[in-house]
Amino acid sequence: MPQGDGMVWGLFALLAAALFTGAALYINVVEQPARLRLAPAPQLRQWKIAYPRGFAMQASLALLGLALGVAAFSATGQWRFLAGGVLLGGNWPYTFIGMMPTNRRLTATPDGAADDESARLIANWGQLHMVRTGLGALSTFVFLWALLP
Repeated sequence: MPQGDGMVWGLFALLAAALFTGAALYINVVEQPARLRLAPAPQLRQWKIAYPRGFAMQASLALLGLALGVAAFSATGQWRFLAGGVLLGGNWPYTFIGMMPTNRRLTATPDGAADDESARLIANWGQLHMVRTGLGALSTFVFLWALLP
């Protein structure tokens, strides 16, 4: 088991990954299904309100988890801490490459222009977001694995 600072950094990395994963899972299991039950206009309005808040929270946790994973790796030499950090930090490039085109289209759609296409984009956004949840869960498990004796 990692000792000293490595253990502390590893525990905090695990906490960041678990918080990220919990937030991502909430979005996929609770928020997105509820949003999809709305008509296109309120659906789009709700997404536009929730998305920037969720992005800020999850982006911060992903960066924090990456930094803490690197710190734990540096202190212990344990490659699993680095792997967990890279998995969690991988949400950044995935979001910018895989999700940002959909995010930009939704953000650019005026609320009054919401229609079946915006509803389709929001449904697709939820599918794309599941990858973020998966990366967070994998990261959480890898950090936990790194902390086990």
